[in-house]
Amino acid sequence: MSSPAETGRPGESDHQASEPTLALRLVLVVALASALTWAICNSFGLGGATAYGVVVAALIVRPRFDRWPPAVFVLLPLVVVIGLALGTVLKPLLEAPAVWQFAVVTACAQILGQALPDKLLLARNLLAVLAVLPLLNANATWLGAWQQLLAVGIGLAVGTAVQAALRLPGEAGGRPEAEVPMPARSLAVRFSDPFFWRKLVVSSLALSVGLGLGAVNPKYLYFGVVLLLNDSLGATLNRVRDRMVGVTLGVLMPWLVFNTMGVNSVSVALVMGGTTALMLAFGLVAHLRTALISSGVTFVGYGALTDWYVPSRWIDYTMGCGLALLTCLLLRPVSALRRFRQLAAAEPEPTGHLSPELALLLPSALEEARVLGQEREFRRLLTQLQTAAPG
Repeated sequence: MSSPAETGRPGESDHQASEPTLALRLVLVVALASALTWAICNSFGLGGATAYGVVVAALIVRPRFDRWPPAVFVLLPLVVVIGLALGTVLKPLLEAPAVWQFAVVTACAQILGQALPDKLLLARNLLAVLAVLPLLNANATWLGAWQQLLAVGIGLAVGTAVQAALRLPGEAGGRPEAEVPMPARSLAVRFSDPFFWRKLVVSSLALSVGLGLGAVNPKYLYFGVVLLLNDSLGATLNRVRDRMVGVTLGVLMPWLVFNTMGVNSVSVALVMGGTTALMLAFGLVAHLRTALISSGVTFVGYGALTDWYVPSRWIDYTMGCGLALLTCLLLRPVSALRRFRQLAAAEPEPTGHLSPELALLLPSALEEARVLGQEREFRRLLTQLQTAAPG
């Protein structure tokens, strides 16, 4: 999330002056929302579905306390319903090994997701993840899907309410962040995209690849491909870095707290609040969401973390990252850095700001430049583009 200085919001100096207070409130809100959600879900007897509510309650809290667009509160439950229903409906119809079940369900979920407009890109990935969750449970039922949906609804309501209660008046009126406009593509163009078919084929085979490599949790290779594989190498590298930082640091607090105190409302608050504080202390706010997801899902069916869980989960996610990167390198490789330089060379005169297409490529191109040891050269180019020509 961009800082106020980058977004040009009113009152940015007030926000910068109150950074320590903002960080403390963020930690407090995430801890309270997670603990309250855990307590409410357990009072309803939701069992393993409680973790879904805890994760949503933590993720719905925005680091700068700005509001979500109202559409989020309709879209998120709708995507959860569609994703869980798809997996729950198809599982009993597919009397086949797990690898075939995963392949069919993920293909259906991704085809359905590709039919969505490009501005709902996050909903596509979420749909592909939710659809396979019933396949991970041998006793997946409609009751279980309903409990997971209810837990998500509780987390959404509790997280929003707690954040609203601790939001300062000035934060409520801030303008939403400006988004880089994406060109609208027709349905035919979206389904003719070769990168979509590349991702569909590789993700359908990811579980079988994980089993063939002897992964303890081969599902993480699937999640690695679905969540991390992007059109360009730079964008994939960016997501890989985010995932590995989040997975590595996100498991530390559960490992320390759950093994000592067990799983209860107090320990859940300590874990989720502690993970937030840890990421803020290291200046890794950009990876906070991934770390909170990692912290939240660790007690789904595990309770106290066994010795094998932490290293095997990290190794399996590393394998998933490797599969995503290998796919980018071998199957229709695209360099965001090269494309950025081509567009920059075609710019007539520096205008003091990046064009929409260059702004869209910037994070991926910068990640590629870092990996290739060309970051200093790339930043010089960026400075030239952002310096207006004398006029």
